[in-house]
Amino acid sequence: MREGSLKSLSFIVCFVFGLVVSMHSAAVASKKTPIYNMGYIFTTHHTPLVVAMAKGEAFKNFGVYLKPVVEKMKYALMDGDTQLATLNIIVAKSGSETTTLFAMNRMDMALASGTAIMSGIDKGSNIKMVCPLHVDGMGLVFPQGSSVNGWDDVLAYIKASKRPVKIGYHSPTSAPRIVIEGALNKVGLKVTQDATDFDADVLLVDLKSTSNLIPALVGHQVDAWVGPAPHPEVAELKNVGHIALDLRDLPPAGEWHNFPCCVMAARQSVIDDHPEVVEKMLELMTKCGEWSNTHTAEQSEIVSKWIGVPAKAIENSTIIYTTEPSDNWMHGEAVYLDILNSMDKFKGRLKGKTLDEVKPLLYDFRFLH
Repeated sequence: MREGSLKSLSFIVCFVFGLVVSMHSAAVASKKTPIYNMGYIFTTHHTPLVVAMAKGEAFKNFGVYLKPVVEKMKYALMDGDTQLATLNIIVAKSGSETTTLFAMNRMDMALASGTAIMSGIDKGSNIKMVCPLHVDGMGLVFPQGSSVNGWDDVLAYIKASKRPVKIGYHSPTSAPRIVIEGALNKVGLKVTQDATDFDADVLLVDLKSTSNLIPALVGHQVDAWVGPAPHPEVAELKNVGHIALDLRDLPPAGEWHNFPCCVMAARQSVIDDHPEVVEKMLELMTKCGEWSNTHTAEQSEIVSKWIGVPAKAIENSTIIYTTEPSDNWMHGEAVYLDILNSMDKFKGRLKGKTLDEVKPLLYDFRFLH
């Protein structure tokens, strides 16, 4: 064979070999597990994720589970023996902070109040709710020793006050704040956030964080507050608060029963690029939620140690974990949207819209079975 032919053949062989190596490398790279930031808040509302992290490989029989890499901080999302993703766990203070992190591209998936996610979507964040997480679990708390019990007493207390009754909340877009303001507005009470408006019936006070709820009550900063479980139950156990009302019992009767609160949300790019990760996270939340509903004592002990609240307070909670967007749940979502619009909270994509008009913007339930 001529020297030129040998050189040509050598070139072709090298080229083909290089092409094969390149294709193999691309295939390996495409199989590389993604790394995502997964957020939650220190609340019993997010028990399914806490339980999933705490139980770890003990839930391997679920098929999908979290394998600890660094306890409480980093986990491998496993589908059987296959790792689908690495999850960096982020603890947020509130739903508002969660949506801020989404907007800053520092959050990929998260558990947060649905109202907070609505607010983030209105402002332009490219995120979707992929499932509910639970229903109920919100209370109105007065100081220990208060005789206020039930809606009739709450209404009488407000009407008898010579000044606006100060009711605190932990986050502007939190479900408890939206529910209490919506219910008070529906019965014709004047609600304000302006401390100089002395004609108002109720002054809503932003306490910034759930950690400030009990101190605000003890320090007489507010007359009462609304908050998510386990904070009302903790206030009672510590003998500093009295649950006057479960928010599901606010008027109109039945309007707030089985009402939505927290959801699982994901960035659109995560849904598009790795739908299997979102699907399996949803499956994990479903199975861990069902387990939590039927193993109350054990899940209460787990969450108690994890977030530092009494197990008894967790057991006393009225939360029901579910990832099913039932008719009642969707009705509640419509109410939230209407209330937020009536309060002029939306300035962007959700402003003046009905739920039917914005469902494609808000939800992606393709992974529900």
